[in-house]
Amino acid sequence: MSDMKKFFWISCLLAVCTWANAQKYALIDMEYILKNIPAYEMTNEQLSQVSKKWQNEVDALQQEAQNMYKTYQSDLVFLSDEMKSKREEEIVQKEQEAQDLKRKYFGADGELYKKRASLMKPIQDEIYNAVKEIADAKGYQIVVDRASAMSIIYASPKIDISNEVLAKLGYSK
Repeated sequence: MSDMKKFFWISCLLAVCTWANAQKYALIDMEYILKNIPAYEMTNEQLSQVSKKWQNEVDALQQEAQNMYKTYQSDLVFLSDEMKSKREEEIVQKEQEAQDLKRKYFGADGELYKKRASLMKPIQDEIYNAVKEIADAKGYQIVVDRASAMSIIYASPKIDISNEVLAKLGYSK
């Protein structure tokens, strides 16, 4: 390799290293921030209550199906083939109704997911805007959530701006 090429590659390497070192980073701990926002705790409590109510509805349907099956078993000797088929269909229909309700409330795109998303979005937006304002004011190019970034082995507490975010949101620590 010629001296000119070596000089060029060393210059490029130094430029990249200088650029990387010039970047400013900060960390936040989203779990910590959320735990210190009363609206988040109220949202969790509200979601918990709704979830329990819906689970009770699903449990009631499942219990109804079980009761229908127990009654069916005790009446089995007295039922004609036609009545047996009819009762079996009713039981299967009730079990399906319970499963459908469970899916409607707790499925991947169910009511609980939608309710959580709608209640959490304003809180998340508020946190995002506070982080963005702090990052812009302090010149941070990257702000990482230490609660979800598994690749962070060590981070200096000096670059954790979680308390600044809380203060910006009006929840001073």
